[in-house]
Amino acid sequence: MLNLVLFGPPGAGKGTQSQKLIEKYQLIHLSTGDILRNEISKGTTLGLEAKKLMDEGKLVPDEVVIGMISNKLTENPNVKGFIFDGFPRTVAQAEALDALLQKHDEQIDRMISLEVNEDELEKRLLLRGKDSGRADDANPEIIRKRIAEYQSKTTPVANFYKQQGKLSTVYGIGTIDDIFKKISEVIEKLN
Repeated sequence: MLNLVLFGPPGAGKGTQSQKLIEKYQLIHLSTGDILRNEISKGTTLGLEAKKLMDEGKLVPDEVVIGMISNKLTENPNVKGFIFDGFPRTVAQAEALDALLQKHDEQIDRMISLEVNEDELEKRLLLRGKDSGRADDANPEIIRKRIAEYQSKTTPVANFYKQQGKLSTVYGIGTIDDIFKKISEVIEKLN
């Protein structure tokens, strides 16, 4: 099984590259936002608990998110692997994910971090904001705050996987296909 964490700041191209990875390697995409919405729509115990917290404006605790990821692993025992998108965001989440995967005799094989400079990220997000209508992609000040938040909170997660020898960085500027080729080269070296 191939288990990847695709990592990078807002606008780095994670969504675009995730889709290409899913198609090429037949991976299941595990986006915590999608999982939350799915569990809520199914009316599961964890989904109802998450909805109650979200309705109160509170963050869903790590153990609830890990429980939902555990459900996905259990529901998909014969897949080729998973790509984790938007999770883990903290070292505590990375540790919890490692522990969960160990229970399933699995592990994270590689964290692939897309490296893009701040000027390029801002340009991409502003362009995306024009097309998508997302308010958080239309305001340069909010964009800079999101990038700073990413760097302060999630850089320790990259270091966590680096200490395990599982971090690969890919320069995320160029054509979509060129970047995908670099990511694929990282994955091919795992086999």
